[in-house]
Amino acid sequence: MLFDSSLRRDLARTFGATLVVILTIVLTMMLIRTLGQAALGRVAPQDVVLLLGYVALAQLPTMLSLSLFIATVSTMTRMYRDSEMAIWFASGVGLSRFVRPVLRVSWPVLLVVALLALFVWPWMNARSAELRERFERRSDLSRVTPGQFQSSRDGRRTFFIERDSEDGRTGRNVFILTAQADKESVTSARSGHIENTDDDRFLVLDSGQQNEQNLRSGDKTLARFETYKVQAGDRVLSSADAPPPKARPTIELMSEPTPAAQGELTWRLGLTLGAANLLLLAIGLSATQPRRASNWNLLFALLSFVVYYNLINLSQAWVAGGKAGMGAILVTMHGGVLLLAIALLWWRDNGTHWSLRRHTGDGGGSGKGRLKQRLQEACKK
Repeated sequence: MLFDSSLRRDLARTFGATLVVILTIVLTMMLIRTLGQAALGRVAPQDVVLLLGYVALAQLPTMLSLSLFIATVSTMTRMYRDSEMAIWFASGVGLSRFVRPVLRVSWPVLLVVALLALFVWPWMNARSAELRERFERRSDLSRVTPGQFQSSRDGRRTFFIERDSEDGRTGRNVFILTAQADKESVTSARSGHIENTDDDRFLVLDSGQQNEQNLRSGDKTLARFETYKVQAGDRVLSSADAPPPKARPTIELMSEPTPAAQGELTWRLGLTLGAANLLLLAIGLSATQPRRASNWNLLFALLSFVVYYNLINLSQAWVAGGKAGMGAILVTMHGGVLLLAIALLWWRDNGTHWSLRRHTGDGGGSGKGRLKQRLQEACKK
């Protein structure tokens, strides 16, 4: 009882602290990246916080698995260095006995990882795609901040306007700089408004002029107009009818045997199986020498985590590319890692006994005889 309670308490405390640190680092990096996308005009500034929440949900399964893995390795490494493991081993408690209390602490986290990977991940990708698509469907005129120059989505136009309506469809003192391969034009007008024709959007300018220059010949043309219509943005296709595999529900992927759907399903299942396998690996990789003041086992454990998760990403590409089947990848990769974790636990429990037998000789009688002979020789001396 003392064994289980003390291990669960230390593991839960270390897991909470590790998750807070990793979550803070990842959220800071994602916030900087999202703000950069907003500054470049790829996402709406008012959707930054919402998009950051979606990105955090997308990275949460990996963060939970990594936090649980580091917490297990750190807790058991501390027990090795404080000689607690030596006490438990001397009491007849093997390393495989630690699997039960570790799983009792970790099973809620593993369940959350499975739910996030199988259900929340596609929902989050669908909502993120809707946010980006909604922003892309906005006209180039509505993206411009009054009194500031800003480029269009394709980078070929630069706008400057003063808005006089709340819906963003009408503006005054409009300035447009259009740069193409062989010509450059500057268009200015007193006012302009947006008109929608089918799936295209046009900016209709009133009372203005256009100064066009041919970059190859150097010829200049000045034209005045009462009404001028220019396309305000390229047609944006909706992804609601054909969403990507990462935005489709897991049940829908199971009913579709295409390579892309199978690859995405392999990745989602791989996150869940990988979290459980890494938990068993962490118990075996935490062994260290108490007299050796180094963190090589922790570094090796982190390297194992990176390699394993890169293999999970590669497995998605292999299945999506038709190089391997989903069942073969799941059984070969994750089954192999499970066997490796079990073999490591067995070796930690029995490797020491075999080493002692090898040094003392094969069989108990010969070992005792040699030990008795050495003691007699030492007494004679």
